[in-house]
Amino acid sequence: MPKRPRHRPRGSILAAIDVGSTKIACFIARVEDEDRLQPIGIGHQLSQGVKAGAIVDMEAATAAIAQAVNAAEQMAGETIREAMVNLSAAHVESHPLTVEVAISGHQVGDLDLRRALASARQVERPGETEIVHAIPVGYAIDGMRGIEEPRGMFGQTLGVQLHAIAANAGAVRTMGVCVADAHLNVEGICVGPYASGLATLVDDEMDLGCVLIDMGGGTTEIGVFVEGVCVHVDCVPVGGAHVTRDVASGLSTSLTHAERIKTLYGAAFASAADERELIDVPQIGDAESHGPNHLPRSFLTSIIQPRLEETFEMVRGKLEASGFHAAAGRRVVLTGGASQLAGVRELAQLILDKQVRLARPFRIPGLAENAAGPAFATAAGLLRFAARMPDDLKSLPAAQQAPTSLFGKVGHWLRENL
Repeated sequence: MPKRPRHRPRGSILAAIDVGSTKIACFIARVEDEDRLQPIGIGHQLSQGVKAGAIVDMEAATAAIAQAVNAAEQMAGETIREAMVNLSAAHVESHPLTVEVAISGHQVGDLDLRRALASARQVERPGETEIVHAIPVGYAIDGMRGIEEPRGMFGQTLGVQLHAIAANAGAVRTMGVCVADAHLNVEGICVGPYASGLATLVDDEMDLGCVLIDMGGGTTEIGVFVEGVCVHVDCVPVGGAHVTRDVASGLSTSLTHAERIKTLYGAAFASAADERELIDVPQIGDAESHGPNHLPRSFLTSIIQPRLEETFEMVRGKLEASGFHAAAGRRVVLTGGASQLAGVRELAQLILDKQVRLARPFRIPGLAENAAGPAFATAAGLLRFAARMPDDLKSLPAAQQAPTSLFGKVGHWLRENL
């Protein structure tokens, strides 16, 4: 598919807020040129009021968002008024949609493409949902598929194959209210794995096909990219926080100590030396004078490995059920904070039977070391998404395109113009 992004003017200030289950991050950047952003402000805060990708306490979530934004603003020396915000894939439904309109032999123009999108808008969706992404993945003229740019062509019918992502309307509105209460406007919303892919995938991976797996704290999100576009997103309700809870329960230690032990000594596979290496495990309720408990490192691995195996088996099941397991090729890219445990790549490769690499958000150069890791892939991808007009609106006329997100552009544009 041709990519014709519309770039932000040089000097524009962009902001992105990643509202996750374990942290909330705010990135602020200045547009240097059409392909380069200069990060100028970074703020992150332990997440409050968010569980498994869902906001469960609006007041706590709003306070955490405000703190992260304030830290980024102080670093940047700028005050932001709007931001691109992520939405967890736990709240969305991803499905293909094909629409067809009659063009009666005349030359295809913008009006025909608007009519096709109008037809897509009329398709009934179960429950109260809103379109957040409507990504054209292909066009057809008189049933002939494989058309990349239909404008100017002739035929009797125009078909558009779309990847439609519909989100729970309540989740979208709740997020909007939390951001508004932090004195910001929602410039737009982008689904998490779509944003992470924009920050971490190389062009060949997007074109030839790959699966992006973003291992967060409360969820593990999936994005499938083929021929340069996102064709499917999904989510499993398991993440790094579940591993931490397993460690805390299995070692009878606090969640704080469990997170530290997992980070320092955790692994997805046991090594021969793990049986001999002892780790100190402070026990819940024990006085400091009693000292910590000593356990072999292999015992820690025996707690972590089953949960990670379950996670990747659930991901494999989601991919097989979606029908994209084969279409995505044999390439998997892991990102997200929970992907950093030793042995995760090898375990994913074993269970998914694909080539796997670990990825950082390389698409936004200049990030500080503490904000350039896999845990910040979504925030970096949101900046990249905000900087370029997304490909899913290439079928809309330029006069109708405003510098907002897919939620703002597709949802608002459809409501106001169709």
